[in-house]
Amino acid sequence: MPAPVNAGTALATARERALAVLGGEPDDQTLGRYLHGIPGVDAVGLEQRAAALGTRSIKTTSKAWALDRIIELIDLTTLEGADTPGKVRSLVAKALTPDPADTTTPRVAAVCVYGDMVPYAVEALGAAHGDPDDGLISVAAVATAFPSGRSSLAIKLADTAEAVAAGADEIDMVIDRGAFLAGRYGEVFDQIVAVKEACRRPDGTSASLKVILETGELVTYDNVRRASWLSILAGGDFIKTSTGKVSPAATLPVTLLMLEVVRDWHRLTGHKVGVKPAGGIRSSKDAIKYLVTVAETVGEEWLVPHLFRFGASSLLNDVLLQRQKRTSGHYSGADYVTID
Repeated sequence: MPAPVNAGTALATARERALAVLGGEPDDQTLGRYLHGIPGVDAVGLEQRAAALGTRSIKTTSKAWALDRIIELIDLTTLEGADTPGKVRSLVAKALTPDPADTTTPRVAAVCVYGDMVPYAVEALGAAHGDPDDGLISVAAVATAFPSGRSSLAIKLADTAEAVAAGADEIDMVIDRGAFLAGRYGEVFDQIVAVKEACRRPDGTSASLKVILETGELVTYDNVRRASWLSILAGGDFIKTSTGKVSPAATLPVTLLMLEVVRDWHRLTGHKVGVKPAGGIRSSKDAIKYLVTVAETVGEEWLVPHLFRFGASSLLNDVLLQRQKRTSGHYSGADYVTID
C-alpha cells in the first residue's frame, strides 16, 4: 500500500483522490498494477472471523437498541417488474409508520424503487422526504440498467439523471461486471465517475452514489476486494454487495471484507465510505450479526444512515415482530404486520 495521502485529499474530487493514491492516471495498466498489488484475501481467516462475530451475544437493553437501529438503517425496497404507483405508496406508508400500534417505532432510512417510481415515492413522502440523519426518509433509485448493467453508457447516464431530476436522493448503480472480470478496470472506473457526475443537480448538490458490485458474480474474495477498492477510488459514496437478483447475495464474510476495505481507505485518506449489504437478510438475528461486524470492524460511528444500510424488503417485518414480543411477552402472528 502507498503512504497515506494528505488530509486535504479527502475533500478533493474522486479523480484527484485516485490520482493521489495511484500515483498515475487511472487507466487499465495503472489500476491493474495497483489492484493486483493488494494482498490476497485469506479466505479461511475471513470466514472464521465472520463466524466468530456472528456468535456474539446481545444483552437485553442492547438488543432493544439494536432492533431500533436496524429499522433506522433499512432501505425498504420494492424492485419488481409488476411495481405500481399504488404499491410504492403502500411501501411509503409502511416506511413512515412501520408499526401503527406502536408510535415509538422509528422510521426506515429510505425507500428504494425503480427510477420511474421515484415521483410517486417523493409525492407520498411529502414533508417527510429528506435526510434520514434528520429523521426523514430518503428516496433511493436503482439505475444504470439495473440489475444487469447491460446498456450503453449514454443510457446509464440518462437513467441516472432522470431519477435525480425526479427527486431521488440516492442512486444505486451496478458496475459492468463483464468489463471488470475482463480486466478493463479503466472502463469501470470511468463509468462510475461519469455516473457520479450525472448525480449532480443544477444547484450544485449531488445525490449519494451507491456502487453495487454484485459480489455473487465476482466469484472470489480477491475480486470483491479489488472491486471495492476500484469503486471507492472512482468516487462511490457507498459500496453495496448485491442487486438482490443474483445468488448468493449479501453474506457476512463478503460484508466483513468490504468493511475492511472501507476501514483501510479511511486510514489512508481520512475519507469515510458507506457499506450496504443487500439481498437475503431476512431476520433480525442475522441483521444483528451485521451490526456487530460493523462495530467491530470500522466502529459504532458507522452505524448511521449515511454510512451503513440494509437493502431489504422482508427484514422489517421480522424486526417488528421481535419488537412486539418485547412489549407483549409473546410472538405475534404474521398478520400483525403488513405484507410487502
